[in-house]
Amino acid sequence: MSGLTVLEFTDPACPWAWGSEPTFRWLRSALGEQADWRRVFGILFDPDEDDPAPDPDAETRWYQGFVDGVCGHTGAPAARRLEWVCLNSWPASRAATAALSQGPEIADRVLRRLREQVFVAGRPADTEDAVRSALTGLSGLDLDRLMREAASAEVQTRVRADHALTRRPDPEVLRLRSTLSRSDGPHPGAAKEVSGGYRYALPTLVLEGPEGRAVVPGWRPPAAYVEAVRRVAPRARLAGQQPSAEVALARWRSLTGPEVNLLTADKCPPTTALEINLRHGSLWVHPAERNLDRIYQQLTD
Repeated sequence: MSGLTVLEFTDPACPWAWGSEPTFRWLRSALGEQADWRRVFGILFDPDEDDPAPDPDAETRWYQGFVDGVCGHTGAPAARRLEWVCLNSWPASRAATAALSQGPEIADRVLRRLREQVFVAGRPADTEDAVRSALTGLSGLDLDRLMREAASAEVQTRVRADHALTRRPDPEVLRLRSTLSRSDGPHPGAAKEVSGGYRYALPTLVLEGPEGRAVVPGWRPPAAYVEAVRRVAPRARLAGQQPSAEVALARWRSLTGPEVNLLTADKCPPTTALEINLRHGSLWVHPAERNLDRIYQQLTD
């Protein structure tokens, strides 16, 4: 075994994390069981840290432009209309954490669906009721069990621990604040100021292996993650075989344009998928996913 562990600092409503999905899907698949990969939910939208917007409509218009800029850079699709800015990351983060008890495949589908609720539907799942609605019909998920576990003291404690860990960034990330420039890209991952200190930028990967520790913050190309893996776990091997678009769709259930290009051998959308036309591109959805089928109908009616 390579002895590699990966912490992925993320949030279901983070547009840079949404744009990084193709790379992280590829890296997780390429490493397979060689890596112990854990997501840390950093709580990007925290009512205890954020003051209410004086003009929610103006904030939504501004944030729509911000998301468009991020998606224009990453190639990820964006909702045709963002109806409001996420008010609270805690409900979706608890749900994504609770989903782990149903296995990694279900946990991946739950988190992906919660991201799509923001960046496809434009309606963030920022309440328990909205989480339930977003996840209704997700194939393989025991939704009642998830909702019970998401409200449990155990899951709430785990997510609070994630929140705290995100606000103890590695010294290397803190040092980036004084060394980064415009040439490092639009989101190089310097630590972000929050009430009482700093937090990791989202997304950030922290890798530990036999040869040490590496931090890869912000928006980075796949090569940056490959270099980090090789530096800390030189015995790790990255699988090179890519599935067909149809096999990729059956596995991941939905694919963006960048995912079709990075993850599949075909480099073209699967013919059996439902296509949702969005800003900056499309999302291709497995026809068995009834929850996304509802969104598809809403967007095309």
